[in-house]
Amino acid sequence: MNDIFGLAAANLLSPPVLFFVLGGLAAFVRSDLSVPEAAAKTLSLYLLLAIGFKGGVAANQAGFSMELFSVAIVGIILSFLLPLIAFPLFRILAKLDQKTAAATAAHYGSISIVTFVAASDFAARADLPVSGHMVAVAALMESPAILTGLLLAGMGSLAGAHGKARSKKSIDEEPSIWREVLFNGGVVLLIGAFLVGLATGPTGMVRLDPFVNGIFQGVLCLFLLDMGLVAARRLRDGRGIRPGLVGAAIAMPLIGAGFGLASSFVLGLSVGDAALLTTLAASASYIAVPAAMRVALPEANPAAYLSASLGVTFPFNLVIGLPLWFTAAQYLLG
Repeated sequence: MNDIFGLAAANLLSPPVLFFVLGGLAAFVRSDLSVPEAAAKTLSLYLLLAIGFKGGVAANQAGFSMELFSVAIVGIILSFLLPLIAFPLFRILAKLDQKTAAATAAHYGSISIVTFVAASDFAARADLPVSGHMVAVAALMESPAILTGLLLAGMGSLAGAHGKARSKKSIDEEPSIWREVLFNGGVVLLIGAFLVGLATGPTGMVRLDPFVNGIFQGVLCLFLLDMGLVAARRLRDGRGIRPGLVGAAIAMPLIGAGFGLASSFVLGLSVGDAALLTTLAASASYIAVPAAMRVALPEANPAAYLSASLGVTFPFNLVIGLPLWFTAAQYLLG
């Protein structure tokens, strides 16, 4: 228990988390502090590039292994299956309609790359080595949950979900749905940067070290400041947020973390890799999945799924979840 409190205190007093809290406080007091949208997008692109490239370099040094293959398969399975648990939870506790519950459930099978970046930083500060291939696992877990969410919404398959009753508009939108699932910009950059790092290895790192390492912490602080502003404003303005939605949005990371820890134990992962897989399973998307759901399920209520994933689960994971997942991984696999 002392270890949990010690890790929690260390995480709360780290600059990235404190800047997230600062953003939240600024939003709640209605300050005019803001990060321009273009700048926020640039910060997110930098984080994706940096974490992907560093992971690729680490994978280059480690080489291909069956562990990479096995963890990737488990990650994909978790992404497919976790929405099946989230769906009844949001239907019953939050009383969401079927399509909104399905769209929300998809967020909890996919992952938050910013939470993953924060967990990677947490591991570095705790001197826990992690495998570079965990970046590839994160990228692979982004999309499968979207398909599960569409199936839960009763769409069947993208090719024949509406049968003869489909409108021309829905037919025209199907390629857009697949583009969101398979070629989301964040996924493309993350995998692409990973492949660049994998190809160039330590030589590439020498050339990019000041960029991908030197300014990483500062950029992460700026990005989390913006995330604090966005999340707090979502909560402040979310008049439709019910206690059941908040409860489900806190229950799902706990459930996902349980599956992540169990999978890590079966696979025999290191403490650092287990903590990252647990973090991925406990996180919720608020970038890739909302973009896909806007196209695939326009009837779903975005206020509900964004409030759950960004307004509740993201700060829960950042402030409380990470110390719990790392401590649990240490006890289970240390």
